[in-house]
Amino acid sequence: MAITKKAVPKKTALKKEKPVMKYSDKSAGQPELVLIFERIKQLMLPYEKGVMKLHGGKDGQVHLISHKPIEFEGRKKPEIWFVSAVVQKGYVGFYFMPIYGYKPLGEKLHPDLMKCLKGKACFHIKKNDETLFKQMKEAIKMGYDMYKEKGWT
Repeated sequence: MAITKKAVPKKTALKKEKPVMKYSDKSAGQPELVLIFERIKQLMLPYEKGVMKLHGGKDGQVHLISHKPIEFEGRKKPEIWFVSAVVQKGYVGFYFMPIYGYKPLGEKLHPDLMKCLKGKACFHIKKNDETLFKQMKEAIKMGYDMYKEKGWT
């Protein structure tokens, strides 16, 4: 009796999909953080022009992204993120990407704002402090000018 082999299906290349950002709004019961989030969102609005588009704004997250294809460190990118705000548990994450892409910018930012830096580009904003918002406004302006100088806006 002959043994028959099962046909093995050909391996096909699996198409990689972009990961979906999983996020649940953490602002419930944190009215102070919702207020901080809304103020940061207001700081972003003047820069929503041309290829710079605001995404989100609800559910405790908002992102300002430049939808212009760029080349950064030898890699081509279809877009580049600029500023984000995300309500976390106990703070609002202010993600300022220009500081990640251009380290000397950190030397120009106010020391009080730099005290809030907890990662490469994430600032933990815990207080509704007027001087801190002025410093964030200045930082966003400097970052926008830098993006514009590099041709990313």
